Amino acid sequence: MTASGRVVFSKMEEVVFGRPAAEALSELVERQGANRVFLMVSGTLNRETDEIEKLRRALGNKCAGTFDKMPAHSPRAAVVAASEQAREAGADLIVTLGGGSITDAAKAVQLCLSNDVRTPEDMDRIRGLSDVKPPTVRQISIPTTLSAGEFSAIAGVTNEATKVKEMFRHPLTIPQAVILDPEVTRHTPMWLLLSTGIRAVDHCVEGVCSLESTEYSNASSLHGLSLLARGLARVKADPSDMAARLDCQTGSWLSMTGIAAGVPMGASHGIGYVLGAVFDVPHGHTSCIMLPWVMRWNKPANADRQALIANAMGHPGEDAGDVLDAFIRGLDMPRHLSDVKIGREHFDRIAQQAMGTPWVPRNPRPIPTPAEVKEILELAA
Repeated sequence: MTASGRVVFSKMEEVVFGRPAAEALSELVERQGANRVFLMVSGTLNRETDEIEKLRRALGNKCAGTFDKMPAHSPRAAVVAASEQAREAGADLIVTLGGGSITDAAKAVQLCLSNDVRTPEDMDRIRGLSDVKPPTVRQISIPTTLSAGEFSAIAGVTNEATKVKEMFRHPLTIPQAVILDPEVTRHTPMWLLLSTGIRAVDHCVEGVCSLESTEYSNASSLHGLSLLARGLARVKADPSDMAARLDCQTGSWLSMTGIAAGVPMGASHGIGYVLGAVFDVPHGHTSCIMLPWVMRWNKPANADRQALIANAMGHPGEDAGDVLDAFIRGLDMPRHLSDVKIGREHFDRIAQQAMGTPWVPRNPRPIPTPAEVKEILELAA
């Protein structure tokens, strides 16, 4: 029987890479005809570098305002605050410069603007739905980390009241364009750049290991993984290596091909959602900790897929879980839940909550109950 399936392409229009961000942004804004550009940016970059000022100078009188107070994990209250400021500014385009929390928050801001969301509680009206009113104000993203959320139409926003990371989505929330400029990543702390690089590795690995992957998504994921495996080590050895940083950015872009095309992630992502929302563990660190253990637990179900992972990382014939473990340790990243102060007393809650994420139910080795999640957590303890 021949294979069958469906590949869904996103509403992103272009990716500009290897050019100065401000220069590329100026051209994109001109082509799109935007006149009221609202910046959502890293507070640290705004206070301590000239990167945001470069954007303002490039935009001139088209810069309508700046929001630089987005906390990690994109909490609802901050998303609504940014929405109100963008609404007051009459924004016709949002531009982000920063990490994944800022990127995701701006995607949610698009939906808040088009659906008249004015309070954190109002966000219940658009949570998890795809039939919301489509965004009319689009987004351009300039990422400073490697977690690659800018290539997805899904926004993860944390509900502070429940400490649950919730999904907000519409095909048009994906940025209209992304600018990959390795120079803007120079200011990113090394631990953050490398750990978000492992987040991108996690996209590649869980995408290939999914039993729902396609040849199309596998091709991008495996090459992305190869670029990341080489590039991250080179960046750690020489932080001034811009070619290596661009390899990592390109690898993170390719890592999202599967997700954007509808390939589900697995337990590493699902458990990671809970660790981030409940315990405030950075997304990159959740992947550093969980991915090798999930691979080992999954191996009875997808050993053939895991062999592709080891090969792409330059270790053909070796155990993929071991290869990932050694690689992550080599970047001096955390490898156990105890490294981020999470003990066994929390395992029941993590396991229960992980079952409600989009990804745990679609893990390649079935996880019918919280007991299986706890088995993985025990390995990672």
